[in-house]
Amino acid sequence: MDKEKEQIFNRWKDYLMGWFYLVLAGICEIFYAAAMPRTDGFTKLWPSLFCAVFIGLSMYLLSLATRSIPVGTAYAVWVGIGAIGTAIYGIVALGEDKSFLRVVCFGLILAGIVGLKLVSHERH
Repeated sequence: MDKEKEQIFNRWKDYLMGWFYLVLAGICEIFYAAAMPRTDGFTKLWPSLFCAVFIGLSMYLLSLATRSIPVGTAYAVWVGIGAIGTAIYGIVALGEDKSFLRVVCFGLILAGIVGLKLVSHERH
């Protein structure tokens, strides 16, 4: 019975780590999306390198997440985290539009992310 409990614990640990990796991947996406305008079409070296590092890190972390989270769920959540985080950055740091309808739309994306988390199951 102890062996069975250990297996259950390890599966849940892997599943939770998958979500941890997924959130980190989404944060990396926010960093590279926020830096992308500074690359000037990838013609400026340092902003382009910064962007490339975070693109690579984001993809790597996303791939780790898909070890325990279904790829469709992981990809949708990853994109959603990046979209919402980048939108918040744009509103706060760049003075982008913060109209009621725009915020409502981002709230719907957030609701989708939460919904996917609630209904997703670990990969077998």
